[in-house]
Amino acid sequence: MDADIQTAVKFLKTGKIIAYPTEAVYGLGCDPHNLNVINRLLTIKQREWHKGLILIAAEFTHLTPFILPLSAEILQRVQTTYPRAVTWLLPARPEVSELLRGNSDKIAVRVTAHSQAAALCQAWGGALISTSANVSTQPPAITAAQVQQIFGNSIDYILSGEVGDQTRPSEIRDALTNQVIRF
Repeated sequence: MDADIQTAVKFLKTGKIIAYPTEAVYGLGCDPHNLNVINRLLTIKQREWHKGLILIAAEFTHLTPFILPLSAEILQRVQTTYPRAVTWLLPARPEVSELLRGNSDKIAVRVTAHSQAAALCQAWGGALISTSANVSTQPPAITAAQVQQIFGNSIDYILSGEVGDQTRPSEIRDALTNQVIRF
């Protein structure tokens, strides 16, 4: 395993916030089970909790602790989009925190198409929060240097790497209706 990814996982395990490259932009991430660090992340981003957050994973099984069981039809709809950068709104388990799902009974999830982000999730052993590395309403960072410039010491670790070739954040679709929420 890459030493930088190992370091990032050590930070995650101690309740810290990291930044890492994704398909289009740098993302901010943390342990989705640690409500204290999620609150800190929302404060740093100046993001309102009711908007919810996205979870990324290296494989779909990493997301199952957060979502209700899906019909075969919905599961196929979702899985046919891999490995593209498509985020799905799926029915959340009732115990999933509002900090993750916002004002919704659904949660936004994606099996990442970015190899380094996928390797990070694999090393972590599950899903990670993935929200764009920016202060709300501001443009997201696309380099590690930009993350540092925007957040300074507010972020505990920056995993250096290259963002993917996507020019826009991931498409978001509602899995139950197949409606595109964000292009």
